[in-house]
Amino acid sequence: MSSPGRPPASSLAALARMKSARRRDTAPEVALRARLHRMGLRYFVDRAPLPGAHRRADVVFPRAKVAVYLDGCFWHGCPDHGTQPKANAAWWAAKIDANRRRDTDTDQRLARAGWTVLRFWEHEDPDGAAQAVQGAVARQRAAAAPRHGADRVPTWH
Repeated sequence: MSSPGRPPASSLAALARMKSARRRDTAPEVALRARLHRMGLRYFVDRAPLPGAHRRADVVFPRAKVAVYLDGCFWHGCPDHGTQPKANAAWWAAKIDANRRRDTDTDQRLARAGWTVLRFWEHEDPDGAAQAVQGAVARQRAAAAPRHGADRVPTWH
């Protein structure tokens, strides 16, 4: 049961693990979203921040232009918890490296379009991540808000 370019699973157990891996709604994502929701933040889930892009963020605040990614330690090569499979090792090393290069490219594309990108590892504290997201959203909203006050030049004379 392999697709073109992908080696067959090394065992039935490995096949079962790969099949059970969720693309969205993982426990770390749900934990982060619950905290963001309790903070009063509303967002989109599993959405491409840029039109026409097929790269989806885990949590998106389109008006504030904030994209949040929760990267899995295995899939994105966490320096602390990432593992290197022994079976099909070269293929997996190339796959994880490609994922990391794609992540960097995504971050750069979004930054050029004026987005703030936040990336967290799946093992990071969801409370700390939620506070970082809340701060980034607040900063982006403040930067985009019309300015009122002493520095405003009146239009009447």
